[in-house]
Amino acid sequence: MKALVTGAGGFIGSHLCEALIKKGYKVKAFVRYNSRNSWGWLETSSHKDEMEIVSGDIRDFDIIRNSVKNVDVIFHLAALIGIPYSYISPLAYIKTNIEGTYNLLQAAKELAVEKVIHTSTSEVYGTAQFTPITEEHPINPQSPYAATKAAADHLALSFHRSFGLSVAIIRPINTYGPRQSARAVVPTIITQMLSNRKKIKLGFLHSTRDLTYAKDTIEGFIKVAESEEAIGEVINIGSNSEISIGNLAGLIAKIMNVEIEIEIEKKRKRPKKSEVERLLADITKAKKILNWSPNYSLREGLKETIEWFKENLHLYKSEIYNI
Repeated sequence: MKALVTGAGGFIGSHLCEALIKKGYKVKAFVRYNSRNSWGWLETSSHKDEMEIVSGDIRDFDIIRNSVKNVDVIFHLAALIGIPYSYISPLAYIKTNIEGTYNLLQAAKELAVEKVIHTSTSEVYGTAQFTPITEEHPINPQSPYAATKAAADHLALSFHRSFGLSVAIIRPINTYGPRQSARAVVPTIITQMLSNRKKIKLGFLHSTRDLTYAKDTIEGFIKVAESEEAIGEVINIGSNSEISIGNLAGLIAKIMNVEIEIEIEKKRKRPKKSEVERLLADITKAKKILNWSPNYSLREGLKETIEWFKENLHLYKSEIYNI
């Protein structure tokens, strides 16, 4: 099987490319074009020489169509994902997350790709209206980012229903792990602690998250790709547990054996009506259709993540709030 991975230079995308290589896939890694010819996190990968790496822009239909040629399965991860920046430039998210997804779906349709795995986000649910959150939970995006991802999800499903394109939607729930952006909550906490800060700056502390370790998320991607039952479905990939941001900071401090104070910083808070107060996913569907369930506890995943950040702290600027 030859797989195209968009967003291949990113946090989840780079891990997915490596896992696919190990599973015997031929991988075409699509990374965002830049003048430095940087491949993102794939630069550090020991498997990069085993991949075909293509630089381009998900917003450009021509390069997308060329990249889709002669592939069997597409993993579509390319997106703008920073929620705070979506308040500043919603149009950038519309062009990347919606138009970019259209480009990929249209190219896959024209070239008769066997299967497309589209990446969603738990953010499309908004604050939980009931828990645990099943895939039938109302879609209630609370940020421009979440709204564009919800639109992309519906567009992907429409290509399945209208044109018979084999599409499956994976909905990762709060993935964390090595290589994650500094703007995400787990790296934000870890990098501040590793920088010997006694006061850790955070936003809302009461909000809860269902945190899923990257290795479990990657296994979910591959199982979705290899399941015929997943076609036309939306599937949550989560841990089926929740922890508040405040308690998460306390747990990380305990694992790292440090004492901290938490300082609330206004600029780290989302607008009040945009804050997702609670996330707790139901993963019954993933267990039934994919025979998938998480292998890592939160403590186990955090330990591995902390060790990685210890070795790679120099790549991050913990003193800067990254939107």
